[in-house]
Amino acid sequence: MFLSVFEMFKVGIGPSSSHTMGPMVAAARFLDRLRASPFTAHGLRASLHGSLAFTGKGHATDRAVILGLAGFTPEEYDAEAADAELARISVQNTVRPDGLSPLVFDPRGDLVFDYDRPIPGHANAMILMATDAQGDVILQETYFSVGGGFVLTEDELAQGKDTDGGAPVPYPFKSAAEMLAMCASEGKSIAQLKRANELSRRSASDLDGGVRKLWQVMRDCMDRGLSTEGQLPGGLNVRRRAAAIHERLQSERGLNLAAPHQINDWIATYAMAVNEENAAGGQVVTAPTNGAAGTVPAVIRYWLDHVPGASHDRLPDFLLTAAAIGGLVKHNASISGAECGCQAEVGSAAAMAAAGLAAVMGGTPEQVENAAEIALEHHLGMTCDPVRGLVQVPCIERNALGAIKAISAASLALRGDGQHLVPLDACIETMRQTGADMSEKYKETALGGLAVNVPNC
Repeated sequence: MFLSVFEMFKVGIGPSSSHTMGPMVAAARFLDRLRASPFTAHGLRASLHGSLAFTGKGHATDRAVILGLAGFTPEEYDAEAADAELARISVQNTVRPDGLSPLVFDPRGDLVFDYDRPIPGHANAMILMATDAQGDVILQETYFSVGGGFVLTEDELAQGKDTDGGAPVPYPFKSAAEMLAMCASEGKSIAQLKRANELSRRSASDLDGGVRKLWQVMRDCMDRGLSTEGQLPGGLNVRRRAAAIHERLQSERGLNLAAPHQINDWIATYAMAVNEENAAGGQVVTAPTNGAAGTVPAVIRYWLDHVPGASHDRLPDFLLTAAAIGGLVKHNASISGAECGCQAEVGSAAAMAAAGLAAVMGGTPEQVENAAEIALEHHLGMTCDPVRGLVQVPCIERNALGAIKAISAASLALRGDGQHLVPLDACIETMRQTGADMSEKYKETALGGLAVNVPNC
């Protein structure tokens, strides 16, 4: 199994990797199929099912589908151009993707939220169709947005094609036990194993440059969140808080009376800044999802800005280690809130962040694995219950607490020798089983939990 660091961490747009980025990616894939098709299309249709239907409005899924069919992609998203194109489409009822003739698409009738017809396979399903001049369907594909911006067709999902199918990598591992055994036999760290696997696909300069770019996007996103005030969109009137808290923390720096636990406020503010930007539709890095995008960068920022001896030179080790852990979770369970609840999103992010921090602070592979297990174990059972389907409440604060838990988990693991009772593999399997047993109303449908017990209108 090989899942690249650049698949676990992807540059995209908010508010959701599964509900915004995924549908946009699916639309781009469908356009590619249409360009290669011998048929001449006249119009397009789309239907959203399962969680994409129930919380699609709150996650801007409709906007993502429209823009995706118009040729926009998450990596090259331009907010100003997107707004202008949406305004044009609403008047002219056509999309104009490159390489195709203008296609009829009226979002008011051609984009359907189908609440009554779930599609077997995954909770995040969508069907895209091309029609001829008579309105008959000439091309159709079902796509599943399986979390973290990953998209699979119905056939790909059935075949399990969610990882790299290229040439074998030097150190293939499908479990934490296999990973630790390789570390022991080869005398390498988790990051070194992961780096060797990455170098079988790209040059060292591309790898290191790509990792630096990931951190730059993460940091830029965080800095925007730390300096932007106002209300988040969506109708809940949620106030941005990160900028005001950050300003107060800066003013209190150096005071002799500051309580030691104030460091938690710094960590929480870093995470909240990222997730406020995500909720506003800004550019973020999936880590491993948009809903959990604040946890990993908050822990990195804590390490770089507050831990003596931290160095930017070790950033690749942090992200490569985190990606290795994230890959295990995705392969053996899920990173999708629609599949397994928030334990799969913030829980996975906390495990990845804990592992990365333990690695750059000198942890052995066994201590790194222990850190990831501690962090994930203490998110088990966490539901995904976004109020009004928005990635705001409780998602923003959950990232803050996830980051704090990750740092605590790494610290506890580093105080030990790596020996512990619950293996990471057992914890990941427990998360998978818990997600399978969890009621659908607690898995990103906004039909249970805080989503129904908090007034949202």
